[in-house]
Amino acid sequence: MSGTAAVETKRAKPTSKPWYREPWPWILMAGPVIVVIAGFVTLWLAASTFDGLVVDDYYKEGLAINRSLERDRLAGQMGLEGEVAMAEDASRLRVRLRAEAPGLPAAVRILLAHPARPDLDQAVILRRKGEGAYEGALTPLAPGRWLVMLEDEDKSWRLVGNWKLPQEKAARLRVAGSAEQRR
Repeated sequence: MSGTAAVETKRAKPTSKPWYREPWPWILMAGPVIVVIAGFVTLWLAASTFDGLVVDDYYKEGLAINRSLERDRLAGQMGLEGEVAMAEDASRLRVRLRAEAPGLPAAVRILLAHPARPDLDQAVILRRKGEGAYEGALTPLAPGRWLVMLEDEDKSWRLVGNWKLPQEKAARLRVAGSAEQRR
């Protein structure tokens, strides 16, 4: 009889492990823990990166549109067109400017703006090297699409264009809003 009693007591003992030794509680807790960690990572990314596309004073930017339209009208009246190209060693920028009206300026300013990375933008003063030819030093540009704006030092007119580097050797500059510019 003692043999059967020993067998019965072995059957009566529970064989379950403590909860922390079971896999299911850990699997069920993993989802919310991952979501909390992802939330902190998102918060850190939002706080530590700069969104350069947001304008601080949108009202003043809106008022500046009228001034830009005047600059475009003047460039159209002068019959201005241009072409910008980089020297072979990428250290100099050359602009060829044509106008129907006489009196091109002694120097022009060119702004090369990266659409998504404002830290790569460059503004370069170009000096006249001949009739309609301008040249100036340049920090080499990264490959990609660039927005180009050429203006005189008084900012009375402007020409704009797009430049895809290194695919295009030169970019055409036109009056903003012209039919050729939209292509």
